Amino acid sequence: MVLFGGVLLALVALMVKISVINATSGQKYKKQVLSQAQQQYENRTLPAKRGDIYDRNGNILATSNKVYSVILDCLAVNTEDDKGNQPYVEPTVRALVEVLGLDEDDIRSRLNSEATKESQYQILKKQLSMDEKKTFEEYADAGTEDGLTAEQEKERMNIKGVWFEEDYLRSYPFGSLACDTIGFTLSRDTADIGIEGYYNSTLTGADGRQYGYFNNNSDVEQTIIESTDGNSLELTLDVGIQQIVEKYVNGFLEGTGAKHVGVIVENPSTGEILAMDGGDRYDLNEPRDLSNVYSKEEIKQMNDTETVDALNAMWSNYCVTDAYEPGSVVKPIVMAAALEKGGIYFNDTFTCDGGQSFGTDTFIKCAVWPDAHGTETLAEVIANSCNDGMMQIAARMGSEQFIKTQSLFNFGSRTGIDLPNEGSGIIHSTDTMGETELACSAFGQGFTCTMIQEINAMCSVINGGYYYQPHLVSAIKDSSGGTIKTITPTLLKQTISSTISANIRAYMQSSVESGTSIYSKVQGYSSGGKTGTAEKFPRGNGKYLVSFIGFAPVDDPQVVIYVVVDEPNAENQATSTFAQYIAQGILSELLPYLNIAPDEVTDGTIPETELWEGFNGHLQSLSGVDLDAEGNLVDAEGHRIDMEGNRIDESGYLLDSNGEYVYDENGNTVKSDSLLGVAEALPEAVSNSSAPAPLEDDSDPITGNDMESEGITNEEAGLE
Repeated sequence: MVLFGGVLLALVALMVKISVINATSGQKYKKQVLSQAQQQYENRTLPAKRGDIYDRNGNILATSNKVYSVILDCLAVNTEDDKGNQPYVEPTVRALVEVLGLDEDDIRSRLNSEATKESQYQILKKQLSMDEKKTFEEYADAGTEDGLTAEQEKERMNIKGVWFEEDYLRSYPFGSLACDTIGFTLSRDTADIGIEGYYNSTLTGADGRQYGYFNNNSDVEQTIIESTDGNSLELTLDVGIQQIVEKYVNGFLEGTGAKHVGVIVENPSTGEILAMDGGDRYDLNEPRDLSNVYSKEEIKQMNDTETVDALNAMWSNYCVTDAYEPGSVVKPIVMAAALEKGGIYFNDTFTCDGGQSFGTDTFIKCAVWPDAHGTETLAEVIANSCNDGMMQIAARMGSEQFIKTQSLFNFGSRTGIDLPNEGSGIIHSTDTMGETELACSAFGQGFTCTMIQEINAMCSVINGGYYYQPHLVSAIKDSSGGTIKTITPTLLKQTISSTISANIRAYMQSSVESGTSIYSKVQGYSSGGKTGTAEKFPRGNGKYLVSFIGFAPVDDPQVVIYVVVDEPNAENQATSTFAQYIAQGILSELLPYLNIAPDEVTDGTIPETELWEGFNGHLQSLSGVDLDAEGNLVDAEGHRIDMEGNRIDESGYLLDSNGEYVYDENGNTVKSDSLLGVAEALPEAVSNSSAPAPLEDDSDPITGNDMESEGITNEEAGLE
């Protein structure tokens, strides 16, 4: 009874004390509690993670890492105690400055300004890492650190009004690799460049929401709608092939240079793009940094309009957007179409006398003018890149049939590749094509096309006649890795017969063995190719776009490569050897990388391919790491590593420099969170000042060019 009485008296005393506090200071404490509760349960967005982008081997090309914004609740920090003091200001300011390195003047200005001192949402810093957030939280939790004095513990307990808002930061582990193709985000859920832009709605998830409110009893209630992460993309791109391509393009640009260099590598049997390099280099993590293209002085002198134009030019993908006169690389396509339509036959011959006359004052020359090729077979017309022979072939077809075959191969219309801003080029109609226009179109002048149009048309010519839609995405996966959709090769039409295709491959092989394409030869492998040297308009100004398109092996093509060099920095631009040198260097590494067996080796010894001396001193690894046969990242010693260079085992668990497992504080192994995977060439160009200019393309800019659009119509795609 005594014990019971004592407890009862204590409860009575406690209730009296609570009543006194509530009567004298209840309103102040209520405000504090509500302020803290509102901070925790306010209405806010729960951000969704944007989907990742992988190459065909599982290497991460784009990912989103969780970051935090530092939020300051000025009202909570400025709260006064019973004596009218502000015990939370100094400890909070000191912690933000010392631990996070924030600007003290900025913090105090927000706490003291009439406009912000009662604000509960002031963003002090964005993109704070998880480690920085954890460090601050440990500092503010006085109980987690030993050796603190009572005064230090009290100060840290008075850190108030600081909280962290989650967000995601897009990052690109390979920097500038395939920058024109991958693209970047303008914000967490906005993009209009590259794959990021075309598949933006697929990659973007759905944000969640947290709704908090106070009921009639001042109790906090909340409703949470969880966010849904975006889907991920698996591309047909191969990081290893892309690195090989950029290695030689960079080497050429550093040693020689040009206005533009574009390269596409495609699988001719599926339409899969294995590598694409179409413009200026820029770091996807810093897409507005122009320093790789312009000097500091040039950037400083740009006004806003000039800066925007420079950025758009740097971000543009030359391979799919820009249209140009392709030159002689179209000759095998024209010949294949003429054979298919019955305009010419396999055993036909043509006599080159140096050129063709049209009317009384127009003479279109062959490359060897004033000399002549004489009588030629079809194979020799291709090997010699004979303009005269091609003009005769086009004349046999006639303008109407010629225009139909151009449309059959999708010239003048978009291919439908899954990248934004695809150009279409422009071809003649029956109203605009006279005999001179027909003759020049036969060797790739007088009309325009894009790189993706040319390589895709050539793929159908050498793969048996099958035209596949080019594409970059092979699968769409959900956030847990499950496959939502598999994108299989799409066969759109058959352009020529398999017999004609086999003959064109043989003709193009002769161009590599003894014609204009000899500088593209990779020892040990059979290959076919065709060069191009298109004189730019106005004619006679000495400016050329030179190119090379080739494939290997001849009997069963596994890969097609197309290289365009626009205005090489050379005294004589009219030579396709520049494009051939780039293609030869790429193929010399690409074919072994793809495990394509040499088919021209008899004694088991593969002769070494002697690369262009202009590459000497200009070829270097792009990332400092290599890929093994399975597409995994490895260091210089061959040890498997993650995207940050940390050594890992086959399952992705971290290893130290001695190959021993790394353990966390609980003794568990730690898994990496950065996981992926010559003879003399024949002359081929001469200035034809009488050649007509290409038609002007005055079509409207492309709008809605993404996966949400309905795509191109059958008519636009050149389908019947």
